[in-house]
Amino acid sequence: MKPGFLIFLFILFLATSYSQKELNIQILTTGTNTSLRGMSVPTETVVWVSGSNGTVGKSTDGGKTWRWLIVTGYEKRDFRDIEAFDSSTAIIMAVDNPAYILKTVDGGTTWKKVFEKNTNGMFLDAMDFKNDKEGICIGDPLPIGRDGRRFFYVIRTYDGGNSWLEIPAEQLAPAANGEAIFAASGTNISFLKHPDFDYAFVTGGMVSNLIMIGRNNKPNKVVYIPVVQKKESAGTFSMAVIGRKKIYCIGGDYKIPANDLDNFSFTLANGNNWKAPLRSGPTGYRSCISIIKNKTMVACGTTGVDFAKNGEKEWRKISSESFNVCIVTPRGKVYLAGERGKIGRLIY
Repeated sequence: MKPGFLIFLFILFLATSYSQKELNIQILTTGTNTSLRGMSVPTETVVWVSGSNGTVGKSTDGGKTWRWLIVTGYEKRDFRDIEAFDSSTAIIMAVDNPAYILKTVDGGTTWKKVFEKNTNGMFLDAMDFKNDKEGICIGDPLPIGRDGRRFFYVIRTYDGGNSWLEIPAEQLAPAANGEAIFAASGTNISFLKHPDFDYAFVTGGMVSNLIMIGRNNKPNKVVYIPVVQKKESAGTFSMAVIGRKKIYCIGGDYKIPANDLDNFSFTLANGNNWKAPLRSGPTGYRSCISIIKNKTMVACGTTGVDFAKNGEKEWRKISSESFNVCIVTPRGKVYLAGERGKIGRLIY
């Protein structure tokens, strides 16, 4: 073997090793008695998280220091989603029955109840906001009418979360038998930039669908997602949208977290034609996926964190640290949160 070729291989090895070394997770804090599933990062330095035991956390210096608080009167509630607009204003969503949505405008010192719903089967799952005024929240399907047919529960706000309106029954999407939504990371619903569809959400359980809600009385679109399903613990847990047509769906079976079979699928045409990565996909059950830039993506779950320079081609596991949610700042920083108050940042 020629010396020049050996030198080339050595340089290639060093470059590969350096690249892999640069990809890692920096743990920012841990040890708080809460399971964190909600996260919102309105700026590069402001990070909010929410979780069980009525807990909310906030950092205003990019995760260097944290302020933790227990929301008075809601000490036993699980806030599985949070939407923040700045360091002062945030909205948190409590799952289970009765369902609550609370809002703060003073950085978390006080919270105002802006929504409450007490009915059998009530379970809110996730929120999304288009801007600082218009938002949406979705919950598990509830029986409506004398025949008991189940429809996904949806409420909307047009005033920054100060008030919420229930979507009329005739405008709700029906659920198939055994179909539900996972309150895993608050990322299974998203507003769309599409002329025909207003927003979309993903489901799991006995069937996993992408449900796109028509805009201005246009028809809805329901598309089967080719991921593992037909179990209460399996299906699509999270979605990420690019532009008008690209939708990336991730999940798996949370009771078999190491199984990486059929846990990621994407469409480049609004649900028409689904694809899997050309080489390798995420390496287990994943509860959250986020777009960093273009096709560069990150995903996390209980068995670790995966990263892809091109999520349509190849993913690789970069950490075995367990996280429930990963969110990207406007300029591309990636923060993650999980059990026991663990918060991390992706170094890439």
